[in-house]
Amino acid sequence: MNTVVTFGEIMARLAAPANLRLRQSRGLDVTYAGAEASVSASICNFGGKARYVSALPKHALAEAAVDAVRAVGVDTDFILRTDNGRLGTYFLETGANQRPSNVIYDREGSAVSITPAESYNWEAIFEGASWLHLSGITPALSKNSANATLVAAQKAQEAGVKVSIDLNFRGKLWKWGSSKSSRELAQETMREILPFIDVVIGNEEDCYDVLGIQAGDTDVHAGALDISRYPDVARQVSKQFPNVSKVAITLRESISASHNNWGAMLFDVAQDKPFFAPLDNDGNYEPYQIKNIVDRVGGGDSFAGGLIFALTTEELKEPSIAIKYAVAASCLKHSIKGDFNFSTRKEVEALMGGSASGRVVR
Repeated sequence: MNTVVTFGEIMARLAAPANLRLRQSRGLDVTYAGAEASVSASICNFGGKARYVSALPKHALAEAAVDAVRAVGVDTDFILRTDNGRLGTYFLETGANQRPSNVIYDREGSAVSITPAESYNWEAIFEGASWLHLSGITPALSKNSANATLVAAQKAQEAGVKVSIDLNFRGKLWKWGSSKSSRELAQETMREILPFIDVVIGNEEDCYDVLGIQAGDTDVHAGALDISRYPDVARQVSKQFPNVSKVAITLRESISASHNNWGAMLFDVAQDKPFFAPLDNDGNYEPYQIKNIVDRVGGGDSFAGGLIFALTTEELKEPSIAIKYAVAASCLKHSIKGDFNFSTRKEVEALMGGSASGRVVR
């Protein structure tokens, strides 16, 4: 079984308990998470092998962050420990009904953002690896981390390792190019990275913000999506970046903060064919209805982790199966507190098979 490598920043997540607002809270729940760390955690929880690469300062809180990923079986041997930089943090208040969740970032000067690309031993990092996963969050932190993301993709390609990226546009983070808007900076930077990518993951908002591609007149805030438009989005991505072999687009219909409909499309460029999931008994797209969401943060990362695991597992890698696995995995994540998806492969495959009642397993 080959190893999946992920590269990015792990942070302390400080969350207001239950559905309290941050200004109400006198105590915060602390866990550790980051997009790429969450992908690694998913893969290991499914029974795969993952290696997480990052940079952290030398203190006890950073040790706790390392422990969080090591505890689920992730290889942490290539996390750099630095004398400079800090542990990034983010603050979360979980929304409900018509009040959305809200995130406050505190990541400036973090170890990852100031560690240069040449500090990482890429040759050793990719030894025994078959896949590298990146996200658009890391290059949003600083010019330095943007360059490290680019170099990681280039070195992976040189090593014969497939590369995926979740576009993950975060307008609050793209601030290091003072003369450009967040969207302009993201597009300029990500277009340098995309020529080294095999699999692109995102949602419609990401495709528009990062690549300027939109699914016609579809409005993601309207609570309903016209899925017939998304194959064209994928075709536009592959036309602009001929190196891309697959495009995955998550399809979230946000009825409220507590109720989302959830599904996705995987477009296979070689076949020029979209695969949707989940499907009803007649083969038509019918999204999961996720009501009473426990925690949606990390939902997209659990999708990426599920997709990568499926595409690197022989019996799951066929596109129609891989997208079913990824969507089911991320659906289950919405029931789990924290960023990491602690669902097992058995649980995901049970949901794929139609076991969606939530009855007690005895």
